[in-house]
Amino acid sequence: MAAQEFVMQVWRGDSSGGAFKEYRIPASEGMVVLDVIHAIQAKHATDLAVRWNCKAGKCGSCSAEINGKPKLMCMTRMNSLDTSQPISVAPMKTFPIIRDLVTDVSFNFEMAKRVPSFKPRPKEADGTYRMQQEDIDRVQEFHKCIECFLCQNVCHVIRDHEENKKHFAGPRLFVRYAALEMHPLDTNDRRELLKERMGLGFCNITKCCTEVCPEHIHITDNAIIPLKERVVDEFYDPIARMIRKITGK
Repeated sequence: MAAQEFVMQVWRGDSSGGAFKEYRIPASEGMVVLDVIHAIQAKHATDLAVRWNCKAGKCGSCSAEINGKPKLMCMTRMNSLDTSQPISVAPMKTFPIIRDLVTDVSFNFEMAKRVPSFKPRPKEADGTYRMQQEDIDRVQEFHKCIECFLCQNVCHVIRDHEENKKHFAGPRLFVRYAALEMHPLDTNDRRELLKERMGLGFCNITKCCTEVCPEHIHITDNAIIPLKERVVDEFYDPIARMIRKITGK
């Protein structure tokens, strides 16, 4: 390995403020950023706060901004970074800082509470449900979400506008809405909620959320745009509006 040690600039502080602090850790082959953070904890800063669990890219806990880019620390190999320069590790910027690399992501869980639950249609006469395989396949992608909230972190609608947080569910929750709305058995209609209170119209489909998803979910193309189309069909389609006016439904 070219570098004999890794120079890391880790953000230290809390909600009242903080700054980057530099640490030097001996380089070992195969290390990921989370390994280096653990080494810093063990050798230099036992009070360094970091959230992690599985170290396998499945729990979504160790989200951070590495050299300014939102990533999972456990899935970012050191040999993929330019180690000839200091590597910066900072907490996600969209959420309030608790301490060091740990942020308060409770906003996401509060928004999740507003999602109307799955409401299946009645079973068939023989007591079973029947679905087409293509309908099942359509929603499988959405269930890969590990709730790392990197997509929420990069979404400028909430990152740059704190006032929008009360009115904008964000890409992670739109994935959840899509998983329900497109489920072949679900009968709940969430289109008005998406339009009026979840801020679906705020999204201008820049695809920044899709770009950072570690599970490679096509958030924009397969979740957000189809939801927008459903809202448009319901509330803005002139033919549908005429039919509703005539029928009173």
